[in-house]
Amino acid sequence: MAPAGSDTKPHHSAPWTAQPWSLKDGVLRIRVRVTPRGGRDAIDGVDTLADGTKVLKVRVRAAPQDGEATGAVRRILAGALDVAASAVTLESGAVSRIKIFTVDGDSTLEDALSTLLT
Repeated sequence: MAPAGSDTKPHHSAPWTAQPWSLKDGVLRIRVRVTPRGGRDAIDGVDTLADGTKVLKVRVRAAPQDGEATGAVRRILAGALDVAASAVTLESGAVSRIKIFTVDGDSTLEDALSTLLT
């Protein structure tokens, strides 16, 4: 039996709660909430969803059809991180507003993203 007052539940760091990205083995994973037909192409900062998940807010002029909005987000992320668009890949969320993109690169990507949002 555990001593009184001790927490016997395992401690897991919840992904996406501290920041909307993670870097592992040279791959940056970014969780994005997309606003299609948003009037302009821009990164609007970080937002917290109702469940506590952090997301990078990105708005695009493109409509959410035939992958146009997803392609626009890919180009925005590539430009912001100064990488080729081919380095940015959609991992999940093809038909969802919440998407996860991966970006191949190095540790400077995380610094670039942090700087972009400050």
